[in-house]
Amino acid sequence: MITGENELIISVETCLRNRKPFAIYRIPGENRAHFLMQDKENISLIYDLKDLNGRKGFVIAPFSVSKSVPIILIPGEGAILSFITDERVDNRERINERELFIHSSGNLKDKSLCSKDYADCFYRFTEALKCRSFDKLVLSRTMNLQKPKGFSCLSAFRIACLRYIYSYVYLCYTPQTGTWLGSTPEIILSGEKDCWSTVALAGTQPLQDGNLPQTWDDKNRKEQEYVASYIRERLSSLGIQVEENGPYPIYAGALSHLNTDFRFSLSNCEMLGDLLELLHPTPAVCGLPKEEAYRFILEHEGYDRSYYSGFIGWLDPTGRTDLYVNLRCMRIEDDVLTLYAGGGLLTSSRLEDEWAETERKLRTMMSLVIRQ
Repeated sequence: MITGENELIISVETCLRNRKPFAIYRIPGENRAHFLMQDKENISLIYDLKDLNGRKGFVIAPFSVSKSVPIILIPGEGAILSFITDERVDNRERINERELFIHSSGNLKDKSLCSKDYADCFYRFTEALKCRSFDKLVLSRTMNLQKPKGFSCLSAFRIACLRYIYSYVYLCYTPQTGTWLGSTPEIILSGEKDCWSTVALAGTQPLQDGNLPQTWDDKNRKEQEYVASYIRERLSSLGIQVEENGPYPIYAGALSHLNTDFRFSLSNCEMLGDLLELLHPTPAVCGLPKEEAYRFILEHEGYDRSYYSGFIGWLDPTGRTDLYVNLRCMRIEDDVLTLYAGGGLLTSSRLEDEWAETERKLRTMMSLVIRQ
């Protein structure tokens, strides 16, 4: 049992040094972290979401499951830790999403030169949209940064917890996935007993002087409604009665998204894998029609998303489940940090706007790197 932060630091460093699987995560709004570690021979490699039925543990699921990129399940109860801020942390790190807008807006530019690879993909995707093959497609990209000397993934996790109070923050490692760090606002499935929820999260705007924007254009509203309609239809196909709330704007770092909550009951919590297969990947990270958009992305996006835009978190059919879409995240390797970001495309999308949106989304992880 880990009882203090010094023990946590030692445990995480030991896990990384010995390549031992672990996960540490903080649920939105909580002031405590959850930590679990496991021997590598005890983790499960899963190749079908339905095989999560009845299983319990920390799940790391990719956008597209394959032999080389499996679903990972780390079993274990985990130790609950009080998350105490450290006096050595500079006061400027003690900021939440609303304040982050003011701190970060001057440090990183919205308009850098669009890469040729991204532009080529953008026109390939929008051409398919204009041909009416799809209602929506999601295009993502990566950014590679040289890992700064002295970079600490655990310090980055702590800072993310202090800043992103409305997001799910995690740090995890397994030999199959490598080390990942993320901060995401999007629930794919959360709940316990007879009270469950998911969300339709889409549409993006910068905060306005640190405040949530109240006016949204047709493109953003339409993009979000596609996701809401999809979730509504999927849950209805199982005969699930839902209670909706939204859409309304929420904080996500220095950005805001439109969100609709869906709350519902489940008659059989042992079949959560079936429900996850029905929902994942949502149009928020894929597109519509789902299967066709999924195949189009795999063929034309130009890289393997790996665990970006998959989902991550604690699964427990007899207790509390908190699973989140793996959005604002980075993979941490020996010398390189790979950051991920994407955005939804409609026929009305413009290259410059979409590139700028991915630049702003990359800030969520980038700001954790440049302040260390």
